Amino acid sequence: MGISLEDIKKLKELTGVGLTDAKTALIESDGNFDKALEAMRKKGLTRAEKKSDREAREGIIESYVHSGRIGVVLELNCETDFVARLDDFKKLAHELAMQVAAMSPRYVTSDDIPTSEYDRVKAEKLEAIKSEGKPADMAEKIVEGQLKKYFAEQVLLSQAYILDDSKTVQDHIKEAIAKLGENIVVGQFKRIELGVNE
Repeated sequence: MGISLEDIKKLKELTGVGLTDAKTALIESDGNFDKALEAMRKKGLTRAEKKSDREAREGIIESYVHSGRIGVVLELNCETDFVARLDDFKKLAHELAMQVAAMSPRYVTSDDIPTSEYDRVKAEKLEAIKSEGKPADMAEKIVEGQLKKYFAEQVLLSQAYILDDSKTVQDHIKEAIAKLGENIVVGQFKRIELGVNE
């Protein structure tokens, strides 16, 4: 069974692994490119998890304006100035700014949700479920699911990624971490919409 150099190069490009790792993955998957790609993505994402503890103080500020009506300024951090200047990193920052413009998240991570806001939404949803006559223990479970869904839409990293809704924004960032070899973190963002004051 022959493994083409084109497949090795393509796998390296898509996953950010070395040529030897790419070749090994193709050999282990009997030349099945899709299987090799999946295996390397898993390996890369595992490496990305390990990098998430490292400090990210460099980066860029990306701005994006959609149709002159919605503007976004987003801070994307990485570990080194070198990575901050790479086209792949700049592209990621631009995609994330587009995500904020399109999906209007309020928080970067679920840790950013104020307890008071969480409690307020929970009380509202609990009241609505109880008014339907559901038992208290059942209401709690229903509200738990509703809260998870509600805040997943409010939190940037939990949202479905607009350019590929089979993954979350967090998954997309992890793929970039695996490819670029550094921790990448969304520092903050600000979204402004014409005629809407928050």
